[in-house]
Amino acid sequence: MSSTAGQVIKCRAAVAWEAGKPLVIEEVEVAPPQANEVRIKILFNALCHSDVYFWEAKGQTPLFPRILGHEAGGVVESVGEGVTELKPGDHVLPCFTGECGDCRHCHSEESNLCETLRFNTDRGVMLNDGKTRFSKNGQPIYHFLGTSTFSEYTVVHVGCAAKINPEAPLDKVCVLSCGVSTGMGATLNVAKPEKGQSVAVFGLGTVGLAACEGARMAGAGRIIGVDLNPGRFNEAKKFGVTDFVNPKDHDKPVQEVIAEMTDGGVDRAVECTGSFKAMIQAFECVHDGWGVAVLVGVPGNDDAFTTHPMNFLNERTLKGTAFGNYKPRTDLPTQVEKYMKKELEVEKFITHSVPFSEINKAFDYLLKGQSIRCIIRMEA
Repeated sequence: MSSTAGQVIKCRAAVAWEAGKPLVIEEVEVAPPQANEVRIKILFNALCHSDVYFWEAKGQTPLFPRILGHEAGGVVESVGEGVTELKPGDHVLPCFTGECGDCRHCHSEESNLCETLRFNTDRGVMLNDGKTRFSKNGQPIYHFLGTSTFSEYTVVHVGCAAKINPEAPLDKVCVLSCGVSTGMGATLNVAKPEKGQSVAVFGLGTVGLAACEGARMAGAGRIIGVDLNPGRFNEAKKFGVTDFVNPKDHDKPVQEVIAEMTDGGVDRAVECTGSFKAMIQAFECVHDGWGVAVLVGVPGNDDAFTTHPMNFLNERTLKGTAFGNYKPRTDLPTQVEKYMKKELEVEKFITHSVPFSEINKAFDYLLKGQSIRCIIRMEA
């Protein structure tokens, strides 16, 4: 154990005190890990749009003050009682959804939705005792997605930390702990296009570009990117996109446009926007008989998916996925090894880098649509 094991650690954290206001770098206290928990020294973060969404607190119950962050890499500082899978010094990727290893979902090859550690955006405390591990001057500061990586030290459930190859560069592979794996897995693990087939991807943010990359890796013959921002097409070409469709350029539904482009519809479609209209378009643009559409984006609470039942009876398939169907502790180490063997590219997702003290710049880049992934260097 480290010299700080069992002690409260004082460190810097970027605290969201209220919705939409710039994060404030504060000195906070981080309590030691309790049973089945680990305390991690975070070295690198990548800013995900989910962090921005919950920082803005649009469409969900606000919970502040809070330490956001869930796409990161770090080193285990100490472990709590009962932890045998990890030890101090291990390199890990914290993950917003966990893998307890004991429940029906963890035992199933068809699911990654752990009953105990499934992602929960409303919970701001640890499962063990219903309390936070963060505080400032005695005031509790809430957790986010069980990770709260915008802190130099954080505490997570052991089932939410994937042990990886210590030789892997954390400033690169940290992006695998959320968005890149989510999009890539949606294509490779769920849509499963065959070589030469056509794939349409709705939304060309990080998750969408990762879905395109998955289609490229699968050998798709045609990858159609659908986005309202024409400025994203040139960037999307790096991820295998061959055609770009901007719905605003057409006077007919985009699913009809795609059907005309592809002789009846694409073989696979992946929706990565969270817009229920895009979800319907993605489903209705796949070919009858064998077309498969996969929903990745998270819709609003009151959204409703409506389509004619004949679309199903004509043998179109609709699926959904969380985290690309990857089991975090089982599959993330394998993803990292693929990167180490140059079978997986992550550098092209990384467009910016800022020191921790300038974390609000990362938010600005993302809000202005200038970045795909911005790395936040915690020690800078």
